[in-house]
Amino acid sequence: MAELPRLNGVIAALAAGQPAFTAFCTPDVPSAIAFSTSTGYDGIVFEMEHNPWDSLSLRDCLQYMLNRGQIAKSGSIAPLVTPMVRVPPNGNEQAQWQAKQALDLGVYGVVWPHISSVAEAYNAVAACRYPRMSDAPLYEPAGIRGDGPTSALRYWGLSQQEYYHKADVWPLAPGGEILVILMIEDTKGIESLSDILKDVPGIGAVLIGEGDLSQELGYPRQYDHPVLLEAMAEIVKTCKENNVAVGHPHVNAGNVERILDEGYTFLMAAAVRSTPGLDKGLELAGRKAGEKSSTPAPTY
Repeated sequence: MAELPRLNGVIAALAAGQPAFTAFCTPDVPSAIAFSTSTGYDGIVFEMEHNPWDSLSLRDCLQYMLNRGQIAKSGSIAPLVTPMVRVPPNGNEQAQWQAKQALDLGVYGVVWPHISSVAEAYNAVAACRYPRMSDAPLYEPAGIRGDGPTSALRYWGLSQQEYYHKADVWPLAPGGEILVILMIEDTKGIESLSDILKDVPGIGAVLIGEGDLSQELGYPRQYDHPVLLEAMAEIVKTCKENNVAVGHPHVNAGNVERILDEGYTFLMAAAVRSTPGLDKGLELAGRKAGEKSSTPAPTY
């Protein structure tokens, strides 16, 4: 099978050693259309943890992100802005059915809130992978995703076998196009993070949930409080030691330089109609709005 170009723009940026710029997006059609034309972003995350879970709304949002003019002009089936989704908390419930529905609709990545243990992290990665025989390469984490990708392969613009070839988690599968992002949002998660990153392959990025973390630490939404910043620095340190991208959820023009200097590489900068944080971050990273990383997907 001839190798296809990289489809996931967030993975393309991270694989090229560049910071990836993303934003949370409400799961409604006007927002999806707005973000689909705001090409300074590598990707967006439809926020469906705190918004109601509605797979039909997500389906509509994904379809409205498709722009035939952009596709024709680029000459590529890769979306200019990569759609991902934050699902409701998995954790002890291990309710991976939302991730399965989102992946079957065509998202390229899943953000998993409130991951606090190795078992929860393993389940998150496994839910994004198809089962395979135990003697197959890259077997662990053993996949549990159900087989029903009809909508996804149409959305990605691939044949069924091409989709199966690409629908695995990066960087475990170097040519995979699905990004697994774990949110560390409490002190238990911080304590478990080193073991999580050592014992669970296939984690593409760690995103710090500083809102929930600040609540537990006793300084709710005091994002500049030294106690919170110290806890976040510990997460960054652990991610760097394990060569895993680490994300910051509240990037703006006032803090983006510090955040880049501290080693964050998955940056969530909002909002779509006014992007000083995104614009400044792109400038500091030596990137131009609309200029995408072109690292090809390797064979595997």
